[in-house]
This record gives sequence, structure tokens and C-alpha cells, in this order.
Amino acid sequence: MSMERVQRENPDVQEGGKYSPLDCVPRQKVAILIPFRHREHHLKYWLHYLHPILRRQKVSYGIYIINQFGEDTFNRAKLLNVGFLEALRDNESYDCFIFSDVDLVPMDDRNLYRCYDQPRHFAVAMDKFGFRLPYSGYFGGVSGLSKTQFLKINGFPNEYWGWGGEDDDIFNRISLNGMKVSRPDARIGRYRMIKHERDRHNEPNPQRFTKIQNTKVTMKRDGIGSLQYRLVEMFRRPMYTNVTVDIGRPPPRPSRG
Repeated sequence: MSMERVQRENPDVQEGGKYSPLDCVPRQKVAILIPFRHREHHLKYWLHYLHPILRRQKVSYGIYIINQFGEDTFNRAKLLNVGFLEALRDNESYDCFIFSDVDLVPMDDRNLYRCYDQPRHFAVAMDKFGFRLPYSGYFGGVSGLSKTQFLKINGFPNEYWGWGGEDDDIFNRISLNGMKVSRPDARIGRYRMIKHERDRHNEPNPQRFTKIQNTKVTMKRDGIGSLQYRLVEMFRRPMYTNVTVDIGRPPPRPSRG
């Protein structure tokens, strides 16, 4: 798979990975945000599959790759907070935000990439989990919130460095703010995962279980309102917009004894 092929197959997509159908007026303007580092191989396949699906769904959308600068520990949720702000800075008319891992491809066009009355979890039946929801509070993989819903929960947590936990924290934020997660039927919400090894500098976060238990305490002070980062560069490619950001590094772990 090459980026040139993806470009050839999607001539209607505008520079920066933007598209809007000409034969209808979409009710939502959707920003699709992907947390990213060193996954160029997956990105080509993801774009190859997703652009045609989104066009068939007649979505008005823009795709933003939120690329973590440097080699410090990966922070998925903080990157998505950055993506929310930078997408709005690029186009203030976005009112729906879909947050997707770069290795997950939907298998059914009826799984509509749009926002709903309640926060949406799209990836309910992944092949790696035997096409079942792993547990009732699972909110990982691909999710969507309207601008209003996202701001209501103060965005996503910034303090989950490394793999795991942030999606459970987000689920807690949604529940604590009086909302409920909506999901498609499991037959529609099926996903295939593009195979990969776990990324370097994205090891499991040993503090994640403690943090998840404290969402009620932390969510007001940790989120979109407390986000700090440095924009390194932003540029448009034919099939996506790249946003490279320095989000810092995790705080040092407290020493024992």
C-alpha cells in the first residue's frame, strides 16, 4: 500500500484530508482525530479503508493525525485533547469529534461516523476480543463526542502516560456527568485490527488502576482546561492534516523509601 495509491483512489478528497458531499447538506461537521507516532504503515491502510467508507456515508469531515514529538512515553488522551483544540483552530465549525486508533477499521458501513444524543462508542466488537465487548464499561478504540459533550466532561485526562486506563477514565467522566454511552448493535460495530507490535515507549501504565478510581476528584482539574503543549508543526498532506506536538514527559515517579 502506498500513499500515492490512496490519493488516486480518493480524487474527491481535498488537501488536508477534507471532504464534503456535493449532493446533500450534512447536519454535522466531523473532525476525526488519530493519536499517532511511528505508525506510517498502519496510517496508509487506515486511510485506504476509511476515506471510501466516510464518503459512502456522506460525512462532511477532516482527518487530523496528532503526532507526538520526541521519544518520551506516549500519551493517547492528551494527544486527543490537543487534536480537539487544533481542529477547532483549523475550522471552528466542527461540532462532532471522533477519536480513533490508527489500527482499527470498521467492517460495516452502517456504523455511522457521526455524533449522537449521548457519547458514542463505535468499536464494540473487535476481532482481537472475539467480536465481543470485553466489559460493559469499555470505551476504547473508536469513540465520538459532540463538542458540547466533550466540554461537559472537561475533555480527556492528561495524566495517563503509557498504555491503558484513559478510556476507562473517560467512561467514568461521562457517567459522572449524567450521560450514558450509546453503542451500535454488535453486528454493526465490528472492527478489524491491523496487526502490530506494541509501540516502544507505550508500556502499560502501572498507576492506571489507582487513577481510574479517582476520576471524580481529578476530572475538574485535569482535562482540556489544564492542557499544556507546544505546537511543533502543522501541515496539510493530500489525505490528512498532520499536527506534530510536544506534550512534555511524564512526571518522575515518587521514589520508595
